[in-house]
Amino acid sequence: MALTGERTLPDVPAENYWFRRHLVVYRWIAGQLTGGRVLDMACGEGYGSAALLAGGAEEVVGVDANPEAHEHARLRYVAPGLRFERGLIDGWQDGGSFDVIAFLQTIEHVRDPGAVLRHLGGLLADGGTAFISTPNVLTLAPSGAQKSDNPWHVREYRAHEFRELLEAEFAQVRIYGLYHSGKLRWHELALKLGWDRVHRSLGITSAFYERFTPAISAEDFVLSDIRPLHTALDFVAVCRGPRVASTRERQEMAANT
Repeated sequence: MALTGERTLPDVPAENYWFRRHLVVYRWIAGQLTGGRVLDMACGEGYGSAALLAGGAEEVVGVDANPEAHEHARLRYVAPGLRFERGLIDGWQDGGSFDVIAFLQTIEHVRDPGAVLRHLGGLLADGGTAFISTPNVLTLAPSGAQKSDNPWHVREYRAHEFRELLEAEFAQVRIYGLYHSGKLRWHELALKLGWDRVHRSLGITSAFYERFTPAISAEDFVLSDIRPLHTALDFVAVCRGPRVASTRERQEMAANT
């Protein structure tokens, strides 16, 4: 597949940082699976769907609207219990429900996130869990900017904005942050001490990062729900149960019908 910036890809050394940053969340979700049906909505290249199946899901359905991504995933990741379908995130359904839904790094691409979240909530089985992630605008975009320069992103969220969006649709919302760990944490500290000036002055920028970036692994990221969310790279929300409308909301809905 072509690397356009709309989705991350495995097996591309220069893209390894983003691939690992996304894959670690899939593996974290997979580690909590105990069988059941799993939906990977907006599955992209398909590596995440394969990771969810490897984590113990009984069945995984990967759905993506892009015809190239769908065909690539269907041909590359072939395993019992894994299938890929082409469909829109706000309309696809197969007549069944899912114990777990993964909807990762996609809500920032969406113009009507509330409608999408309601649709996903309707696909969850009773007692099911939706895992929803998005980048933190405070660490992705330049300081003071409303969003990054990623042309595929419609809106990027602060932690409280993301929580409000989710709590409008789900009864229980718990948000984790994804942070650098291992050698990425050391690299982060080195940058604060002026590493950018050093590697440029020594003329070793390309040589260093051509080795450093492909060496990044899942161990170089960590998920936590106790660190400050405003410093997180990404937010990862664990959502359960449809939100029950208040008495006032039910009255307003009745008055409008």
